[in-house]
Amino acid sequence: MTKTSWGGVAEWYEDLLEQSGNTFQEKVILPNILRIIDPKEGMSIFDIACGQGYFTRAFQKAGANVYGCDISKELIDLARKHTSSKSEPSTKPGLSLKPIAYYVAPAEKLPPAKNFDVATIILAIQNISDMKQAFSEAFRALKPGGRLVLVINHPVFRIPQKTSWVWDEKTAQQYRRIDAYMSDAKIEIDMKPGASADADKAKNTGTDSVKTATKTVSFHHPLQSYFKALNSAGFAVIRLEEWISHKQSQKGPRAIEEDRIRKEIPLFMCIEAKKI
Repeated sequence: MTKTSWGGVAEWYEDLLEQSGNTFQEKVILPNILRIIDPKEGMSIFDIACGQGYFTRAFQKAGANVYGCDISKELIDLARKHTSSKSEPSTKPGLSLKPIAYYVAPAEKLPPAKNFDVATIILAIQNISDMKQAFSEAFRALKPGGRLVLVINHPVFRIPQKTSWVWDEKTAQQYRRIDAYMSDAKIEIDMKPGASADADKAKNTGTDSVKTATKTVSFHHPLQSYFKALNSAGFAVIRLEEWISHKQSQKGPRAIEEDRIRKEIPLFMCIEAKKI
């Protein structure tokens, strides 16, 4: 079995999405992705790099015939557990929901199923090493005229280790600092920073009763790289949207400015492309 960086944080990711009621996935991405795709009975959707099936299940509840795949067996096991452990009610009365078909497979080498109406890659392309091949596989899986809906961390304003919020004391304003953009980058991200500190402490003291720190890999590309890769695969981009945070600051001297700048700096980008 292939080990993946996300396999090591599967349980953590599961807790984040399934137990928290204030995530970007629930408050920002899900309502927007449902608006754009408009899943319905008779529509076929392939959720590529689906993780533990958070969005996959939402498509199914709307009546679509859904497939999901992910390179991480741990995440697919969680997705199957959700599907088998409880029967999700349909969001539309009278619909007979079809079971979700899950596969363990990388985005660069999808299962042979094809002729889908829609393919999605939601908050995952930045974790896939061969973006061009992933788009080519999505193109193959779609029927003529089919759509690929891509959601990414904003490639301008959310570059791991290269962008950050900064407070200007002189002007009492917050702004987004960008230290790099045009260069492609492969970046290791510590998903459990507290565990890293505990691991260092354990190493120094000779103890081993701490949780293992786990890192995932993220790939940064400038926006033009996404468009070039999509075009090379045979897609035509038909939509681009930028989505802001839903969160609000607690009362304090910086709250008004922080809330203002949240509405000016988008955190996510959605690209919709059509197979031509």
